[in-house]
Amino acid sequence: MANYSYIPWIPLLPLICFVVLGIFGRKHIGNASGIIGTLSLAVSAVLSLIAADQYFFVDGKLNGVYQKITAFKYVWLEFAPNLSIDISIVLDPVSVMMLVVVTFVSLMVHLFSLGYMKGEERFATYYAFLSLFTFSMLGLVMAGNLFQVYMFWELVGVSSFLLIGYYFEKPSAVAASKKAFIVTRFADLGFLIGILIMAFYGKTLDISTLIQKLTAVQSAEYTGMATAGFLGVSVLTWGLTLVFVGGAGKSAMFPLHIWLPDAMEGPTPVSALIHAATMVVAGVYLVARLFPVYSIDAAALTVVTWTGAFSALLAAVIACTQTDIKRVLAYSTMSQIGYMMFALGVARQGGEEGLGYMASMFHLFTHAFFKSLLFLGAGAVIHMVHSNEMKDMGGLRKQMPVTHFAFLVGCMAIAGVPLLSGFFSKEEILLAAWHSNKLVYGVALFTAALTAFYMFRLYFSIFWNKDAQAHHADKHGEGTMSMKLPLIILSILAIGAGYIPFSHFITSDGSVLETHTDIVFSVAPVVLSLLAIALAASLYRKQNDKPDKIAKAFGGLYKAASRKFYMDELYLFITKKILFPFVGQPIAWIDRNIVDGLMNGLASATASVSAVIKGLQSGKVQAYALYFFGGVAALAVLFIYLWK
Repeated sequence: MANYSYIPWIPLLPLICFVVLGIFGRKHIGNASGIIGTLSLAVSAVLSLIAADQYFFVDGKLNGVYQKITAFKYVWLEFAPNLSIDISIVLDPVSVMMLVVVTFVSLMVHLFSLGYMKGEERFATYYAFLSLFTFSMLGLVMAGNLFQVYMFWELVGVSSFLLIGYYFEKPSAVAASKKAFIVTRFADLGFLIGILIMAFYGKTLDISTLIQKLTAVQSAEYTGMATAGFLGVSVLTWGLTLVFVGGAGKSAMFPLHIWLPDAMEGPTPVSALIHAATMVVAGVYLVARLFPVYSIDAAALTVVTWTGAFSALLAAVIACTQTDIKRVLAYSTMSQIGYMMFALGVARQGGEEGLGYMASMFHLFTHAFFKSLLFLGAGAVIHMVHSNEMKDMGGLRKQMPVTHFAFLVGCMAIAGVPLLSGFFSKEEILLAAWHSNKLVYGVALFTAALTAFYMFRLYFSIFWNKDAQAHHADKHGEGTMSMKLPLIILSILAIGAGYIPFSHFITSDGSVLETHTDIVFSVAPVVLSLLAIALAASLYRKQNDKPDKIAKAFGGLYKAASRKFYMDELYLFITKKILFPFVGQPIAWIDRNIVDGLMNGLASATASVSAVIKGLQSGKVQAYALYFFGGVAALAVLFIYLWK
């Protein structure tokens, strides 16, 4: 077996970089902070590629099946012989893939930020926060223990809070960071309860051991969870559903998605990092990691399926009405994560039934490249135009040729245009849905058409639509080479990633799954996508009043979609009109008047008694002598009375 002793350095390098830049960056390192952060991520990315090569091509496979390899393990807290919190690094097909994806996308973001964030006062702090976020994600994907997953899960939340609120002088950025933190905290409470349920009945926190116990249907642990229940639902379903709630919060699934568009207040490279391959796919990764257990519980998988399908459709509809380019991409991310989720939901363990699992991981892989490409391309546009609104853009294809090409590639990939990476992974998801649930397939097919429409609406609005405006001419151009190079690299990957024989490496049971592209099956999604692109071109390639007429024709539906179906207003109503007056205020009254009142009453009583008796210890000898002789006299009288 190959030596994996270098693996801990993959997360440790970003951690060291965070500490060094966080302490010394602003005062002593300055602009070199970006170079240091980028180089440290480059080393981590190279080590991740070496690990992937060793695992997939040297010693990861045993008897034709990829195995879990524990590269590092330290028993941190041991509660019982079989129940402990370990700090471990586990390599399996999904975690190795995530290592490559997280480090590579983070490297592209670090490189792009050298030009994008140049001149920022808190430049070193920005790179310190990026390093912390990357360390957190790497720790999460390599964790072999449920509690270790939870620790890094929360650390991801903290670091995303810092990055979203990087421009803390803007009230909107502060509000967005708090919103993301609070919403995901509610979801994480469900995750924690789910972990405790799974650990209590499974009698272990180790993920591999837990899967082994619960997938053995004759085991006492499985029997206990399957037979025990609450409100007519088995404990196994409750545990898996609550774990999924945590994943739904991080992955911005309905109804916990409201933080995602607001998170666009962070710097655009941060949006690429959070919304492409890292934070938002943590929920998908979590379900995939525990998939052998999910696969034996149809009820939990049904929740995963319909939550993902509805989220994908809802986000696609909303994206068609948004005018902020980053918010369009944010809802696009929510929609694509929904694709990955329902693909897991329609899958089962092993063989052809595991097609949805493979397709979900394949789409996670390809999505990482074309979505980070789109976000970084949007960053280059914003860097030039100094606006997020599509109305301030148009005709930029000649002024920004590299960005124009990159953005077009990203749009074609996400729209599922043949021969690009998104086509291959999306086709596998649609095929899995077709074989499992025709209604889910119908939702997915319609969502795919909407995706092509809103992405090319965005493309034509930015790069075509009208002649280059005069107010673009005085800007500083397309950006530095450090901004263009990531766009070129990611464009190549957005085209070529789909040609990797993914089903040979990552499947539900670790063995090779033979797949092929069905030309006949692909006709419907490809034709619908091309028609949607043609519709977007007719509406947005040149300035006209057709979009306004269509918006008026749809009336209330268009207005509701543009207002995100009033989900923010609903949450504010529940919070301000229900929780605050009927829960918060009564609790505050009890705290002030009963809890504090009881404590204040005890203090007042003590003070009153002290005031009465403090004269007994006045320090005056004469008074003490008087009390002494008075006591003697009282005792004498009592003695005489008792003697009689």
